[in-house]
Amino acid sequence: MNMKTISGLFVAALSVVPLTGVMAGAEASMDGMKEGEVTLKSVSQIAFGPGGILFVADPRDASIYAIATGDVAAAESGQLKVEAFDEKMAALLGTTAGEILIHDLAVNPISKKIYVAVSRGRGPGAQPVLARVTTTGDIEPVALEKVSHSKAKLPDAPEADRQRMESITDLAFFEDRLLIAGLSNEEFASTFRAIPFPFQKVPDGTSVEIYHGAHGKFETRSPVRTFIPFMVGEDPVLLAAYTCTPLVQIPIGELTPGAKIKGKTIAELGNRNRPLDMIAYQKDGKDFVLMANSARGVMKIDTANIENAETIETKVSGGAAAGQPYDTVSAWKGVTQLDKLDDRNAVVLHDAASGAALESVPLP
Repeated sequence: MNMKTISGLFVAALSVVPLTGVMAGAEASMDGMKEGEVTLKSVSQIAFGPGGILFVADPRDASIYAIATGDVAAAESGQLKVEAFDEKMAALLGTTAGEILIHDLAVNPISKKIYVAVSRGRGPGAQPVLARVTTTGDIEPVALEKVSHSKAKLPDAPEADRQRMESITDLAFFEDRLLIAGLSNEEFASTFRAIPFPFQKVPDGTSVEIYHGAHGKFETRSPVRTFIPFMVGEDPVLLAAYTCTPLVQIPIGELTPGAKIKGKTIAELGNRNRPLDMIAYQKDGKDFVLMANSARGVMKIDTANIENAETIETKVSGGAAAGQPYDTVSAWKGVTQLDKLDDRNAVVLHDAASGAALESVPLP
């Protein structure tokens, strides 16, 4: 997700910059929470909000938990490298590396600890687990037995198991809302939700239609795989990536309950590819997006002049790319998850000779 924590709000006309959710105070974010056990049926995407609140997606239950981690002691980020991370995580869970799935990671912007969503086992019987990595590289479980939390239940999630697990495909906190991408049981199944936080009533989602360049047609059922909030000129938008691989702008202001809207496809990044995770950052006065992919490496997408990007509504054949330009970060191999650690560094989970490695790396 995703840029799970949005950091650095810079609003400038005719420029694109990462958004910062305006963080409400920690006390306000605790409204409506109760102390008790969080019982997850599954786990997928995670994201940080205000005051050390961790949002945890449970797609099998079509629910989002807001968990008060209490992890609010400020710390500076440092260099980090954990070799054989999958084996160490598996050892913590009493199993082998082949029996765990690492779904997502998110950096706590206050403590700089890295939270990880993991399944112990595979299939419907997998056990959902939350863990965190300290700034010194130690891995520890996140206790869920006696924590302050609240829960938002999605009202119109699909019932079929495979689609149910895509009821929540990514999430991010922006201003006073949790933004959620996924599938619903509506005719236009691809859906975004903007749920006010602290949680009260969960509004209906907004159905999104996009033009898929590689397929050469408009689609309403393909789920977003990863997204980030962005400022395009003076307008907040979602920059969303879909499988196979359209990149789409969706105005946040149009995310109204029950609406059907059309996203603006600004890039086709190549077929036979699945976007995995995305962050935004600034370097040398310019704004960039990094997107990890299953088959096309890590893309460094230039956001210059993105507010004037042309809409793609004609087929892009032969696996070609079109629209917003990008470079491949050749030094970053096998990246499956990433998040922004600070203004100069990212943290990445990537394949290595010793298995999966968790490592801090300078932003390119």
